[in-house]
Amino acid sequence: MMSSPPAETIPTHSRRQTIRFPNFPGAKPIPLAISITIGLIVCFAIPKPAEVSKQAWRLFAIFLTTIVGLILGPLPVGAWAFVCLTISVVTKTLPFKDAFAAFTNEVIWLIVVSFFFSRGFVKTGLGDRLAMYFVRWLGKSTLGLAYGLAICEAILSPAMPSTTARAGGIFLPIISSLATAAESRPKDDSARKLGAFLIQSQFQSSSSSSALFLTAAAQNMLCLKLADSLGVKIRSPWLAWFKASCLPALASLMLTPFIVYKIFPPETKHTADAPVLAKNRLQEMGPIKRNEWVMMGTMLVTVALWISGESLDISSVVAAMLGLSVLLLLGVLSWDDCLSEKSAWDTLAWFAVLIGMATQLTVLGVVPWLSKCVASFLKSLSVGWPLALLILQSVYFFIHYLFASQTAHVGALYSAFLSMHLTAKVPGAFSALLLAYNTNLFGALTHYSSGQAAVYYGAGYVKLPDVFKLGIFMALINIAIWGLIGALWWKILGLY
Repeated sequence: MMSSPPAETIPTHSRRQTIRFPNFPGAKPIPLAISITIGLIVCFAIPKPAEVSKQAWRLFAIFLTTIVGLILGPLPVGAWAFVCLTISVVTKTLPFKDAFAAFTNEVIWLIVVSFFFSRGFVKTGLGDRLAMYFVRWLGKSTLGLAYGLAICEAILSPAMPSTTARAGGIFLPIISSLATAAESRPKDDSARKLGAFLIQSQFQSSSSSSALFLTAAAQNMLCLKLADSLGVKIRSPWLAWFKASCLPALASLMLTPFIVYKIFPPETKHTADAPVLAKNRLQEMGPIKRNEWVMMGTMLVTVALWISGESLDISSVVAAMLGLSVLLLLGVLSWDDCLSEKSAWDTLAWFAVLIGMATQLTVLGVVPWLSKCVASFLKSLSVGWPLALLILQSVYFFIHYLFASQTAHVGALYSAFLSMHLTAKVPGAFSALLLAYNTNLFGALTHYSSGQAAVYYGAGYVKLPDVFKLGIFMALINIAIWGLIGALWWKILGLY
């Protein structure tokens, strides 16, 4: 006679499944509970400051819930951002039009179009061809590739004043092609072979490239315009900017790929045969084809418009839209190609949500309240200007965790913090430049801290916890580099 399994086996197993939530198709229960609990504690358990309205404090709680959820991952990034946006509308914390206002933000659409350009590089094979040239020249080691990409961006940056455009239009396609050639795929264990390292190295290096030249990023020019409105005049701004930034920025550029290589190492380290393989691959690819020429020409025209767009009254996003339209009209890309670019649409959703919330935190008075608290604290300490400088710069830097845009951060806080510096008797030009340099450096803190952050994270090679861990570690490294090397250099220049 066949014996049947003990009756108690099934219910015991069932109870374990119920407790552990195995294969639950929705949100992960524990990350979900932690994220919501933090928001509820802030909203109901922590006393609301008198200077902040109930609506603003409620939005602050929802924003913290959103950020914690993005870190812990109860849902995919886009889905979680949409849920939190829905909560802000359902609770009447934000009107519908304010909640979705950031979906028309130009920076976000520049990011989306950059993803489409990336697909064009991959589809035409131009990205592979460029990647093979990089491999042929610098491909004997993974670290050499990282340095080649970082140096290339530094050279391009003064003529291409958009870190986001450089990331999406030029470097992400090359990195994707290099990773694919090394059998390193996004959202896969193989990502650590090569792709994840190159993404992290280029992402962190891009901050120093943006800080090197005044024309390397749009927020640089905005900072100096705001400084001028407060009476801080900088003569020969392009040259003054470069003189002050060159030594610490170049030091950071030279150290960043090596440091990332040590703390976030790729599995593939030695590629001695890569130059030969690249040469053979280029021979197999043959001469440049028609769609590659169109892709190359379109990108050159788009880059030219990015460089000269201000004088022609053409914004970066309009230039990108024109370039994409040319690719669609000439058949290099189809609309189905654009629709299938899931990363672009996912980025549009979650990045717009974060920018919208961060903007409303400023409009509703939360961010100004935090600034006033810092100013009052410094006044009560009666500290000298060097210590006041250190405190103010640190707060300005790390408060960027509340922002999803460098430009939004500048617009909300730059003038306020420069005024605090001036009140604390910190030299004006020194304060203005240092705040502006930090505006670039904190762009690599998180996956939402800048346009390029969204581009690189959206590629899918790097896990979210790694972005946060490396972001804070490299932030401290950059602060040390700029604080030590920069301080000595600025003393020589007589900035303070």
